[in-house]
Amino acid sequence: MLKTISNIWKVEDLRKRIIFTLFILLIYRLGSFIPVPGVNKDVFKSMDQGGDLFGLLNTFSGGALFQFSIFAIGIIPYITSSIIVQLLSMDVIPKFAEWAKEGENGKRKLAQITRYGTVILALIQGFGTAIGFNRQYQYEMVPGATFTDYVMIAIILTAGTSFLMWLGEQITERGIGNGISILIFAGIVAGIPGQIQTIYNDQFLDAGDQLFLNIVKAVVMVLVVIAILVAVIFVQQGIRKIPVQYAKRVVGRKMYGGQSTHIPLKVNGAGVIPVIFASSLLAFPATIAQFWSTHAWAIWVKDNLFYDKPLGMVLYVLLIIGFTFFYTFVQINPVQMADQMKKNGGYIPGVRPGKPTSSFITRVMSRITLSGAIFLALISLTPIALGSLAGLPTGVQLGGTALLIVVGVALDTMKQIETQLIKRHYKGFINK
Repeated sequence: MLKTISNIWKVEDLRKRIIFTLFILLIYRLGSFIPVPGVNKDVFKSMDQGGDLFGLLNTFSGGALFQFSIFAIGIIPYITSSIIVQLLSMDVIPKFAEWAKEGENGKRKLAQITRYGTVILALIQGFGTAIGFNRQYQYEMVPGATFTDYVMIAIILTAGTSFLMWLGEQITERGIGNGISILIFAGIVAGIPGQIQTIYNDQFLDAGDQLFLNIVKAVVMVLVVIAILVAVIFVQQGIRKIPVQYAKRVVGRKMYGGQSTHIPLKVNGAGVIPVIFASSLLAFPATIAQFWSTHAWAIWVKDNLFYDKPLGMVLYVLLIIGFTFFYTFVQINPVQMADQMKKNGGYIPGVRPGKPTSSFITRVMSRITLSGAIFLALISLTPIALGSLAGLPTGVQLGGTALLIVVGVALDTMKQIETQLIKRHYKGFINK
């Protein structure tokens, strides 16, 4: 590991990329503490910092929500916009489906549509957040607020989200890793020290006779977290290899093909995206309900549609499984893969080319994706259930969602760094 770190700093291009990424993250953290002008953020001190919806959103935004900073609504509108565009690309809108098949050029067009959608959703969410929070705090957040004030706050929050989207794209292009994932990762990691402080104050400070029991609980929770981290890494690295044989072809005087290879299908090909999608979608009704907390329907939503409630857990699991299948098959199209293999003279031993090949790949993908989806659901719920049994303070977001994101992003980033190192070493070997 130390040798790898040493090699990273020896490669000039890689060193610049890492420094650039760290610089962007510094800007992100500084922006999380810049308050929206005209907002009395002292009212947020009375907000329940617990394991409800706002606690989860605050975790994803790196504490920006409870600061009501310019990054208060975070990158969630971009994630929602991405979901919508990907859904519409599945033959719902023919033009989008056509762009999805055009390669890089089509991806750029869809990315532009995603940006426009992000701005629209951020404007709506910013306007709703400004009105909802002001109503919830008896109009003390923005005293004497007018429609113009709400519009101004919505524009500032939208600008903050747009800036975050741009920062994420800059990290992807000029830094290391997926920019949006890196920003979410940074927000979660930034909240860890505060959560440790919360656990210490609640479980160990003035614990009295309960001190030994609390120490035992803390040790057990640490061991559980370590076990979850090991399980996540093990499954994230797991692949199913489908053998592929290419027939020999004679073109002119040269012979091509004839080699054997394989298709590596990951057990969890969707990564942490399904968990983020499911969290965002499940959070939507709870978000609306928070602003009408005295209504009967809002009370029902709050009591039933969150992660620590039975119905909320069931919906959460179903959403994770559904999004895992959806995102995996969006990334890997068995029909296109089978057609591409057939055009290049490739075939799976024992399986006929064409439709039988696509059916075989679909069957294999469905089996391993189901395993990966169930694993994601269990990992997402286990820490929540254990945290509730251990009686951890409500301000601690000990969720599998955060663990999956942190581990998944760290693994993906390390893979990209290793790929860059290998590429540089090959270049050096060729130059010699």
